[in-house]
Amino acid sequence: MNSRQTPSLLANYFDGTSAQAHTVSLRLDAGYLHILGEGIGHTISLEDVEWPERTRHGKRVAYLKRGGCIQGEDGSAWDTWLRNSGKRDGVLVKVQQSWRGVTLSMVALIVLVVFIQQWGLPMASRILVAVLPVSLDAALGDASLASLDAQLMHPSELPLAQQNTVREVLQTTLGTLPSGMVPDWKLAFRKSGIGPNALALPGGTLIVTDDLVELLHGETQVMVAILAHEMGHLQHRHGVRMLVQATALGALSAVILGDFSAILAGVPVILVQAGYSRQAELEADAQAVRILRQVHISPAVMVTLFERLDQRRQKLGAQQHASGNQDSWLGIAFASHPTDAQRVQFFQDAAAH
Repeated sequence: MNSRQTPSLLANYFDGTSAQAHTVSLRLDAGYLHILGEGIGHTISLEDVEWPERTRHGKRVAYLKRGGCIQGEDGSAWDTWLRNSGKRDGVLVKVQQSWRGVTLSMVALIVLVVFIQQWGLPMASRILVAVLPVSLDAALGDASLASLDAQLMHPSELPLAQQNTVREVLQTTLGTLPSGMVPDWKLAFRKSGIGPNALALPGGTLIVTDDLVELLHGETQVMVAILAHEMGHLQHRHGVRMLVQATALGALSAVILGDFSAILAGVPVILVQAGYSRQAELEADAQAVRILRQVHISPAVMVTLFERLDQRRQKLGAQQHASGNQDSWLGIAFASHPTDAQRVQFFQDAAAH
């Protein structure tokens, strides 16, 4: 009969009322934990025992729901006793104790995060932005403009007459478009250190830098084309979508890394410090082509922009450009998705058809 008895283990028992350890013998049998020692005799259902996940090294412990705990100094002996008593580790513990399991888990986590960032978040942001009220765009745009003016931009130094000329050309040209083809917009000029750029803020504010106006030497059709592209971003609410994605990605990172402190820090400038995705740029370029065709301007005028930008890059020097100077921060002028060559080809093809 004794040969069939489940194995026992010497351990320390703490009754939960004092710090004194009692040497006891432990035995698992028929769904119960038996604790036997001098003046001690407890039979406890295994449902009332909590077994923390074991680690590779260190003491072993089990907690008794009614109070107290048992500890094993010899982790190896404890693990052997549990196995011989019929208690097995869960899958999670087995994975944690295996370097292969840990490696595979890390790879799976990286793949999951990449999938969420590349496909999950863009899809979710599209769905979410579709149900968000348009009034939210204006609030975000106002906050972004205030942040830009405080950190990156200064009042324009262009003559007021020159600013008004650009506004009038744009109003006259776009005024012939069917209702709903372009969103509500207002044009703002700024001087800054970000180089020749234009960008669209949620709510309809289109910012044009003094450097961009000077780069184009008064070629108003090119300016119309550039702002038609930015209106494509407004039409598709790309700024709001990017903000949703960036905020969601920050929250996901905080869940994984355990730090929520920086999720919302600098939210307004997210809209201008990060380039649009490849898909967003293509959508905005396609909208620009539709607008240009409607107002009888050849999409080929956009090629002039990229030619001027290339000349400017060469003038600035390859070293400064490669070091990540501020000219590469914002907007259409230095968007990297897709490349300039791809976009030039796109507008040339559009002009040929």
